Amino acid sequence: MERKIFHQLIGLNEVFKVVEKYYPLKPLGEEYVDLINSSGRVLAEDIYAPIDHPPFDRSEVDGYAVRSMDIRGADDLHPVKLKVIGGIEPGEKPSTEIRKGEAVEIATGAMIPRGADTVVMVEYTRRENNEVEIYRAAAPGENIASTGSDISMGDLVLLKGTIITPNIIGLLSGLGVNKVKVYVKPKVAVFSTGNEVVEPGEKLVAGKVFDVNGYLVTSSLNEMGVDAKFIGRLPDNEEIIYSEIKKALTWADIVITSGGTSAGLGDTIYRVFEKLGEPGVIVHGLKTKPGKPTVIAVADKKLLFGLPGFPLSCYMIFDQIVKPIMYKLLGTRPPRRRKIRARLAYRIKKPLGKTWLLPVSLIETPQGYTAYPVSIKSGSISPFIYSDGYVILPENTDLLLEDSVVETVLFRDLESLPRLVIIGSNDILLYHILVQYGLADQTRMISTGSMGGWRAIKRGEADIAPTHLLDEETLEYNVPFLEKFGLKRKAVLLRGYERRLGILVAKGNPKKITGIRDFLRNDIVIVNRTRGSGTRVYLDYVLRKLAEKENISFQDIVEKINGYMYEVKTHTAVAAAIAQGRADAGIAVEMAAKMYNLDFIPLTWEKYDFLILRERMDKKLVREFINTLKSLGEKKNEIQNQFPGYRLPNNIGEIIAE
Repeated sequence: MERKIFHQLIGLNEVFKVVEKYYPLKPLGEEYVDLINSSGRVLAEDIYAPIDHPPFDRSEVDGYAVRSMDIRGADDLHPVKLKVIGGIEPGEKPSTEIRKGEAVEIATGAMIPRGADTVVMVEYTRRENNEVEIYRAAAPGENIASTGSDISMGDLVLLKGTIITPNIIGLLSGLGVNKVKVYVKPKVAVFSTGNEVVEPGEKLVAGKVFDVNGYLVTSSLNEMGVDAKFIGRLPDNEEIIYSEIKKALTWADIVITSGGTSAGLGDTIYRVFEKLGEPGVIVHGLKTKPGKPTVIAVADKKLLFGLPGFPLSCYMIFDQIVKPIMYKLLGTRPPRRRKIRARLAYRIKKPLGKTWLLPVSLIETPQGYTAYPVSIKSGSISPFIYSDGYVILPENTDLLLEDSVVETVLFRDLESLPRLVIIGSNDILLYHILVQYGLADQTRMISTGSMGGWRAIKRGEADIAPTHLLDEETLEYNVPFLEKFGLKRKAVLLRGYERRLGILVAKGNPKKITGIRDFLRNDIVIVNRTRGSGTRVYLDYVLRKLAEKENISFQDIVEKINGYMYEVKTHTAVAAAIAQGRADAGIAVEMAAKMYNLDFIPLTWEKYDFLILRERMDKKLVREFINTLKSLGEKKNEIQNQFPGYRLPNNIGEIIAE
């Protein structure tokens, strides 16, 4: 076979045309299944009603079957007396015929006897022995469900391609159907590859990651109605991967792997796919981010997908390519995805020639929806929870400015969006407060750093912004920024709590670090926080003061610090970098040191306050949050013992500036 040239990248829209050249995108076959076991299956034929429903004229109420002309004019003052000649229960065929002046007692669901054309509810009658008095007239057909009034024999009831639900099973059983023709479920074998991937629940050692993709892909396929089985994790060994996939192809229609799809060292999937059968690899590389190293192959009429290893890349390509193909093989249309237009929260720059799939969180504002990019790092797993949808940034676009209007493909209903929006600095105790006081399930938390929170409040996108910004001129936390951001009288600042900030070092402090000056040592590597975070503002303030003492510029002192440009988003990320040996020191809160069993060198107490738009102060969930803050004073000692490095002031929850 002629050797293929790989990495001829193609666009997302081209993929389906290429696949269809080698593999028919249609159901794999048909079969009959018992109706009772058909939930979730896809109908392979149109279904026409084999009978009328109801199949006979039946009573809709308990009462008396009569001739309507016999009770014409009946009311409370002029009752009509009729002779009762029998009774009919459901399931019985009437043996009597009603004539003038006669009635038959009838139960709900029972067949209407010959001669009767209406039913009087029992509530409008009085029975005495073999006679009944009727106190209300009834029109012909009243309280009777006539034959075929629900469904007529020959009516088109269900279309081919319909997914069978319990409601549909109820409908079909009512029409006497006990077996249905459905499309054969595609059988899919799912593998994760990579020496770094371990089973969730195992002990995680440095360099290893828990398997996300195997669980994600398998559960997603089964939710769609595919017969998917997770076979397991495979090492970066070409012979083992080939052997296991070859074995799976003896029973599976489709194989899906994740990881090992790039052209780098140890990435072997495309070579394995080439050897499994003709025609081999048909797609190797997409013009997308995330998801560039995607492989698709056809081997002897079996379809193979090699998805990227990073979870976000894997999921986005699964959503964009694998899902649509699977729906075609299932024989049904994919659920219609709702799309909305939203404003970008900040500018996005990307290279030309590549489509970006950008997960976003949506924030509802009086001006419409704002889209906050969640993460553009393929290794992230947080987008699975925190994103409400994604924005497709086309190949021919390289820059989208802040407030650009973009189309967002939704993952969920807009009605399910959280109603309390908190944007700004992240904090361990804050998460605990939201969970313990029942606010977490209604809250959207977006960690942007303190500066990002102030900007979100100014733009009207956040209800609350946690902040711990130090003003270098006044050495006061948070309050001076009301004027600097033009928010005086537009927002209020609530007293929060204090956090002890310090230097985190490995247990035993092997480098004998005593203060921030030690960051200048050649043998020290630090981990820093992102620009805009309160912790970064504090460090830069201390470094500027240090630079003044040394009579050098701020830039000169920064260049002396190994790791100054190594930035992470959270306090726990600082702790993790030190615990894993990637850094010797970093500044974070004391609680992060405890969580990672590190030593802590105290530096200062910072004020962690809450900025709230004045117009949102009466919002129900904002009031609940404020009341929750105030109530923490009652558990002051308990919280301070549980969370080392936190202090709760007596005026927590009170307005300190506006």
